[in-house]
Amino acid sequence: MKWGTKYGPEYVNRLYGMVRRHLSGDFSFICLTDDATGVRPEVRCLPIPPLNLNLKPGQRDGAWKKLTTFEADLHGLRGTALFLDLDVVVVGGLDDFFTQPGEFLIIRDYPRFWRTGTRIIGNSSVYRFELGAHADVLANFRAHIEQAQRDHRNEQVYLSHFLHDQGKLGYWPAAWCPSFKYHCIPAWPSNWWREPFIPEGARIVIFHGEVNPPDALAGKRNKRFAHIEPARWIAEYWKE
Repeated sequence: MKWGTKYGPEYVNRLYGMVRRHLSGDFSFICLTDDATGVRPEVRCLPIPPLNLNLKPGQRDGAWKKLTTFEADLHGLRGTALFLDLDVVVVGGLDDFFTQPGEFLIIRDYPRFWRTGTRIIGNSSVYRFELGAHADVLANFRAHIEQAQRDHRNEQVYLSHFLHDQGKLGYWPAAWCPSFKYHCIPAWPSNWWREPFIPEGARIVIFHGEVNPPDALAGKRNKRFAHIEPARWIAEYWKE
């Protein structure tokens, strides 16, 4: 999904290139967007369905838009869908993401400090589902928008709890989708001279919360007193 101006068409184009190099066989690559300008012709661009939020002036609907992927009829699309955030970097094979057992699969959100791996929350940078099979996720949200936003910090918390309560929530193997900021940056003080690395078993590196692929490639962080060396391997993967 691409909306607004934060990410340009180059993110879509590079994501397609990475998927094409790492996924065997034929597939359809869909971008739900409000602006298809500059997107390569292999990508089918379709409008983002309305979420029907009652926004206050200046309020953004943000990542809640992801819930529209669960429309009962999403532009007539059918089949198994693998959702990928625009700012991920694909570094390994993707075929297993379509054969891994489970009704709905998502990244188990990354443990922080005292938190453990038993949290049910999923990180929605990468999730797989059957198109049209979870329309109740979106229907329930639209019917209880204010309560859902009051009870859940963001869309992935809402989504995780909703599907967990139905017994449908499953997770990718932990090694497949590492976090760049938690798993790729060497521990202090070696982060000052060691380059960020690709963890063993990684398939898709997730960039969330702090740094994006071009910043990591340039060795930039947006946290005070934090430091990373340039992650030069990103240039090998993050390209058309």
